[in-house]
Amino acid sequence: MSQPPPRYVLDTSALLTLIEDEAGADDVQALLEQAKRGEVSLLISFISFMEVYYISLQERGQEEAHERLRLMAALPMLRVESTETLTVLAGQLKAAHRLSVADAWIAALAQERDATLVHKDPEFEQLEATVKVLKLPYKKNTIS
Repeated sequence: MSQPPPRYVLDTSALLTLIEDEAGADDVQALLEQAKRGEVSLLISFISFMEVYYISLQERGQEEAHERLRLMAALPMLRVESTETLTVLAGQLKAAHRLSVADAWIAALAQERDATLVHKDPEFEQLEATVKVLKLPYKKNTIS
């Protein structure tokens, strides 16, 4: 009996890294190519769609925000909606750590599915004892 492919959860920061071609975009692209071949399973939380949409709407306008949603829907990844189990896990993470609500949902998905969380968000560093992570290069602080 063969093992299921490794699972990864793409954080919103990983998606924006790909969309905006930032440092680490090649790593995200490689995971997407592996997912197309069935070598890995990629998951994304429902809340990441909202985050990409509102960030894009603020920074790029409505047309670009909708285009990015269409792009995300076409990628070889499974969108995971809210469940009671994820609600409880996200609530526990939010209560125990200084996380945004969205990050609590995303981390809960990684924890529930025993997946590696792909991100470039320092907020997730506090979860490294309980959630497997793959850190993309953080943005350099350009303020001097």
